[in-house]
Amino acid sequence: MHAPVLVAEVISQLAPARGGLFVDCTLGAGGHTRALLEAGASRVLGFDRDRSALALAAESLHDRLDRVDMVHADYRSLGAVLDARGIPLVDGGILADLGVSSMQLDDAARGFSFRADAPLDMRMDRDSGLTAAALLQTVEETALADIIYQYGEERFSRRIARGIVRARETGPIETTGQLAAIVRRAVPTRGWQRIDPATRTFQALRIWVNRELEGLEDFIRLAVSRLLAGARLAIIAFHSLEDRIVKHTFRALAQADAPLISLLTRRPLEASDEEIAQNPRARSAKLRVAERLA
Repeated sequence: MHAPVLVAEVISQLAPARGGLFVDCTLGAGGHTRALLEAGASRVLGFDRDRSALALAAESLHDRLDRVDMVHADYRSLGAVLDARGIPLVDGGILADLGVSSMQLDDAARGFSFRADAPLDMRMDRDSGLTAAALLQTVEETALADIIYQYGEERFSRRIARGIVRARETGPIETTGQLAAIVRRAVPTRGWQRIDPATRTFQALRIWVNRELEGLEDFIRLAVSRLLAGARLAIIAFHSLEDRIVKHTFRALAQADAPLISLLTRRPLEASDEEIAQNPRARSAKLRVAERLA
């Protein structure tokens, strides 16, 4: 079962004991939603762009479904989801747990990981968009190098992009194993490596395929605009690119001439050593929280 991260910190900061409506923009397996309900939330509107996650959440929350409304939608569709339900403002809080979930990573068929050779898909929403395999067939080499450098912070991005373009000339790159082998050949290595040479490239392509950073700032501003005074916004990021956007957007909204929020976390909250030991995915999680001002 997927283990949600920073549950205690989320509950402490969102304070659902006050009651009210809470929105879980990245429902996943429903772990955060269950914790919110058990801590006093009156109702939770949860949505996820992965239909398999919604099915799992429906199963795990079977005893709470009278207080949960689940929707197949991207978190950036927050405004449309609220409007469709006639909800002008959220009086409890909004939570977004960004990035790929461990259950997506662990499912080899999804193509997020190179631990097993599988179709190179990488889509969080398998109902829309092109797979990583399809996108790699047409992307121009310079653009691909920029994607790998920007989203993966990979210093050998140009070598990797060149290797991918050369490889696709002999046939399509269709599996995670093929792609990982191409990247490993392109990256010079000396001795023991802390992480697999393909790790950063896979992260970059996943972010690119799912447009993970596109619209994140707009989502934060929209979420703040849909909060009632006193309600809170909590965002969990898993890599520096996401967290940087969250930090800077929060700061801009808090330091504006007419501030919209107050920052409840001057520095991001991180997982304890105990949680990391039980759930290694929590190691890179950073939680930032803000409260809507009147």
